[in-house]
This record gives sequence, structure tokens and C-alpha cells, in this order.
Amino acid sequence: MLPFWIALQFLSSLPIRLPGMPAPQELGRSLLFYPLVGLLFGVILWALNGLLLGAPLLLHAALLLTVWVLLSGALHLDGLADSADAWLGGFGDRERTLTIMKDPRSGPIAVVTLVLVLLLKFTALLALIEQQHSVWLIIVPLIGRSAMLGLFLTTPYVRAGGLGQALADHLPRSAGKQVLAVSALACVLIAGFSGVWALVLAGGMFVWLRQVMLRRLGGTTGDTAGALLELLEMAVLVGLALA
Repeated sequence: MLPFWIALQFLSSLPIRLPGMPAPQELGRSLLFYPLVGLLFGVILWALNGLLLGAPLLLHAALLLTVWVLLSGALHLDGLADSADAWLGGFGDRERTLTIMKDPRSGPIAVVTLVLVLLLKFTALLALIEQQHSVWLIIVPLIGRSAMLGLFLTTPYVRAGGLGQALADHLPRSAGKQVLAVSALACVLIAGFSGVWALVLAGGMFVWLRQVMLRRLGGTTGDTAGALLELLEMAVLVGLALA
């Protein structure tokens, strides 16, 4: 179960302590457990939603969103902010884009992007609460982290060295495809037609964002993987709310 604990430590702010530095093979296998971490997050949000029933609507949605962000320690929002700055400041140049993504400072484009994404998530959560579709809270984090597994399965990792390279190099690809299939089936079993619609929305968003990465960078980085997760979760939530 070490790969699961690696995935949980990396993707969450939960107090997970590993006995030492994992081997590259274990890092690669940890990607197989990303959907399970997403499912865990979803169950936590679903349970919290049940506890908050009867609370003022705006406060209810705000608390759900806050816990959602805190569960991941804002890791993926950081990737979204870095990617937003780099895409504008990179002026279409690959190397300049990669360099800007390394800069820890956030510019105005990053701030605006984060505000808009969180605003859309918040309003979609309001719709979720009003329409009493609590199962969305389970499937959206599951789909988002499954998309990260799909990205590493299908897209070259372009920043040499580091954790992301180890993940990409040692990911068991056959097992990864099986995990994605099981994750998709789980979404349908949990949410029915809403699960199917969510998968269609996620698939379309995934294909588009992957093409954007390939055109600019020739592949993905850790930051763009985090950006993909945040944008995909937002798009699926909004799409479900509008359906």
C-alpha cells in the first residue's frame, strides 16, 4: 500500500509521513492511486455536505469550497496560477513559458484566473446544494484526479528530472488504463446519467487542454497537470449545474 500513501501525501494536506524517500518504481505506481485519492476527497465532501444541511446557503457553499481547497493544500491552484502567468508571459515561446512557470511569484493574470475559477466553482456548488445533487461532490474530485493519471499516460513530460519525471517514467501503463476504465465505471454507477454527462464534459476539456499543452510545450509539466485538474473540475461542475 506504499504507493497509495505516496499519492495521498503528494495530493493532500493530510498529515501523512513516509518512512523514507520512495523508490522511483513506487513513485510511478502511486499514480495508479490518484483516482482513489479523488474518491476519498469526494466522500469527505459528500459527508460534510450532509452535516451542513440546514446551514445558510452561501455559508454552506463557502465551507464546502474551503474544505475542497484545504484538502489539497491549494497544490493544484498553485499550478494553475503558474501556468496562467506563463501562458501570457511566454509569448508563445516554449522555453520562456517553462522559465516563467518556475517563478514562485504570481502576477495579475494568475490572480484573476484563480478568482474566476474559484468563483465559478462556488456558484456551481450553490446550484448543487439547491438541486440536492450531492453525488456530484463524489464524482468530480474522482474525475479530476483520474484526468491527471490520463495526462501522464498519454502526454510526454517535458521538464527533465524531479518527481514528475519519475512518475512518468515508472508509471505501469497497462494497469493505468485499467484504473481509468474502473474509475469511469465508478462515476456511472455512483451518479447514473449525471456521471455519463460529467465524463463527456471531462473528456472534451481534457482533449482541448492537452492539445494546448502539446502546441506550446510539446507535453506537460507538474504545473500544467495541476492547471488541468482545476480547470477540468470547474468545467465539469459548471456543466452539471447547467444541465
